Amino acid sequence: MQRHGSAVWKGGLKDGNGQVSTGSGGLSSAPYTFASRFESGGKTDPEELIAAAHAACFSMALSGQLGQANLKADSIATTATVTLEKTEAGMTVTASHLAVKARVPGADKAAFEKAANNAKAGCPISRLLNAKITLEAVLE
Repeated sequence: MQRHGSAVWKGGLKDGNGQVSTGSGGLSSAPYTFASRFESGGKTDPEELIAAAHAACFSMALSGQLGQANLKADSIATTATVTLEKTEAGMTVTASHLAVKARVPGADKAAFEKAANNAKAGCPISRLLNAKITLEAVLE
């Protein structure tokens, strides 16, 4: 199984601009620039896309883990916060923090935490990232 994304960049690093798209068309020609990525924000950037991918992947993985425990969530709301830092190697994604709040009828705290930790470790985006991944899981 493969997924596709594409980007076009025109100009220099600081004065240029780019557009990023997903193969599905869910994201089409979204603009990004050096300034929007590292200074003022306001447009998407690769790290924001990684954060969204990590949150989406984790949410689905948690649903799967809950299902293996014969539990079904009414809702799973996940936010991923990616940290981008300058290291000796250059700008690097050094961490991703997952914050999840879930409503899971019949779940106890221990079962929920086990499912959340298994999802954190097992989600394909977690396995992709060479970064510290932390988790805050709240069962509502």
